[in-house]
Amino acid sequence: MVGPCAGEIRILLFAWLREQAGWAEQQWPVNPNDDGRLTPRQLWLKLQLPGDLDQAIRVSINRQFADADTPLQPGDELAFLPPINGG
Repeated sequence: MVGPCAGEIRILLFAWLREQAGWAEQQWPVNPNDDGRLTPRQLWLKLQLPGDLDQAIRVSINRQFADADTPLQPGDELAFLPPINGG
């Protein structure tokens, strides 16, 4: 896997979320004027991802769990992780 470019955010989807959205990874360009104002919640809505972000979807920024309203920076890796069923 290749990391995000300096002016982009790498977005990853996992499990059923990836299957329902129809993609696993995207690069999202960051406008320099939006630096520090873009959040995972805003990207969730812009990407029209299935389901409800506040209902058990976990957010990870740079491989650390984070709040959905944490500001994103260019070069960040953002992952949306739904609950996984299994035993």
